[in-house]
Amino acid sequence: MTPVDALAAAAALHLGFQLVVTAVVYPALAEVPDDDWPRAHDAHSRRITLIVGPVYGLLAAACLWVLASGSTHLVVLISVAGAVISALATAFVAAPVHGELGRTGRNGHLMSRLRSADRVRLCGAVLCAVFALFA
Repeated sequence: MTPVDALAAAAALHLGFQLVVTAVVYPALAEVPDDDWPRAHDAHSRRITLIVGPVYGLLAAACLWVLASGSTHLVVLISVAGAVISALATAFVAAPVHGELGRTGRNGHLMSRLRSADRVRLCGAVLCAVFALFA
């Protein structure tokens, strides 16, 4: 397996994960009744963490491998940029918002921020996967 192959595989995994979060997980979480929110959000946070760590870990490893291999092709760099966009949106918006949702409960402003971060992550995942396939 080459570094570019690893990037393409990790990008595809990440995109699949992100599509499920965007199309299934967050809509289901949004439908949880207010009185069940604390339990449902806590369960979501515990479960999703088991997946987020390995998916982002593999994506980061693939990005580092492809960069360490000396690849400076524009399509590779754009793919890595997509991964970075997703990771930054997760680390600096989605994760802190989830923390706040867990502490303070659900409100419209936080849910809006979470969905905005999710759209950014999805765009980054699409960018990463499409350009990795072209690489």
